Amino acid sequence: MGAMAGTGLPSLGRVKLTDLIASEGLPSDSYKISISTLSQSLAQYSAAIIQLPRGDGSLLRSGLESARLYFHQRTSYPAADMVHANDSREWCKTSGYYADPQQWQETYDYRPGLTPMEPNNTMEFPPAGLPDICVLLGKATRDILDAISFSLNLRSSPFTEILDNVPLRNREISSSVLSVCCHSRPSFQGAQHHTLTTQDDGQLVMFPDHEHQFDKSLLTLVKADKAGLHIRDFNGHWILVDGDLGPHEAVVYPGLALYQATAGYVSPALHRTEISNLQNNMYGRYSLTFKLMPKSMTSLTCSEMRAAGHGVEAQFQLPIPVDDFMQRSHPTDQLFNRQSFPSYNFPATQDGSFKPLLKRRKNNSRCKPLPPSKRLRLEAQRVLKERVQDIADKKGIKLRFCNLKECEGHIQSLDSPCGSTRMEIGWPPGVPFVHPHDLPNKAKLGFLEAYEPGWTASQDMENQSP
Repeated sequence: MGAMAGTGLPSLGRVKLTDLIASEGLPSDSYKISISTLSQSLAQYSAAIIQLPRGDGSLLRSGLESARLYFHQRTSYPAADMVHANDSREWCKTSGYYADPQQWQETYDYRPGLTPMEPNNTMEFPPAGLPDICVLLGKATRDILDAISFSLNLRSSPFTEILDNVPLRNREISSSVLSVCCHSRPSFQGAQHHTLTTQDDGQLVMFPDHEHQFDKSLLTLVKADKAGLHIRDFNGHWILVDGDLGPHEAVVYPGLALYQATAGYVSPALHRTEISNLQNNMYGRYSLTFKLMPKSMTSLTCSEMRAAGHGVEAQFQLPIPVDDFMQRSHPTDQLFNRQSFPSYNFPATQDGSFKPLLKRRKNNSRCKPLPPSKRLRLEAQRVLKERVQDIADKKGIKLRFCNLKECEGHIQSLDSPCGSTRMEIGWPPGVPFVHPHDLPNKAKLGFLEAYEPGWTASQDMENQSP
């Protein structure tokens, strides 16, 4: 762990589920290391690998085997009433078999509390073992969610109010869902739409149309029988995340509901499934996907984030009813071009910050140059940001900043929200922490003097030279 801390994780973080389960009292070393690996992996790759206990792995493998038999015995082309477009209004009611020919995908949704019926009112025999798998993955995703909460300094189990009751009460239907998916079954006809994309090495890779997507879940945990899940990392590269999974390992990634509930601090995973290497495969690719969903009659608020002292941007200020959130469309380009993914964004300028670019534009329209003192302050601000960004990038830490008002009291106090980030980064004590807004000028110059003695004098001389 120590060697990796300087440069971030070289590949997806691997964490044992048993190490992530919280217990009373002080956190153990294994818990702290696992939390750190998990949060770093989510910041860099928007995903992590979870190692389940061995017995759980065998239950998942038998579930995948059963899924293969289930889909293999189905007719080759689905009846019209089995074909679903993703209807967002039905997000918490899907159950049973449906097909999406455009995405080369068939799905069987298991949702505790709902009994699926076939259109002609006959009962259907689902893939085996789904209730047990649902219990297993539901518990695992809740434990992972609590671990993420701990890494954000939230109180324990902060999302309980928006999650299903455990166990469900009388007549309740589960919001969370276990989907058994089959991608690209060769006998599944009518799926002629693909997109060919070229990999860096010139090979063609095939993905279904429109398949770059976010889940609207809090967390998604997925186990497939073959590799093929790609997720976009913070550099904008597509990474194969399940290429070397062990028999009892699964991939977890955050969805849009968690992004909303954490005021954007946890980035959702943009993902897609490769189907090109399945063309000559007899069965296709099977996966068990558990989506931990918020309950429909609740709202996504950022109150827990505020209570922990995190800055909450304007777009996250108002609570959103879960039903509205699920029916909204969330364009991917808006999410990925927002300026509030501070460390992991596609920078507008060389130094990774947006403001200098805007400032430069304004400056060009003026006739007279800035006075030396102002130039000095802007330069101090730029160097300051660069330094912080640099340290954070090397450690794989995702920076978030409070606004000026919240932050005024944070500069000196050790247990403030900025305090934990300062500690993670290894910030020198007593040196003010940088924010996008202007710190008091003395603080900026003080920082630069602390790091580079003589800096102000050298700048003054530059400013005075003709």
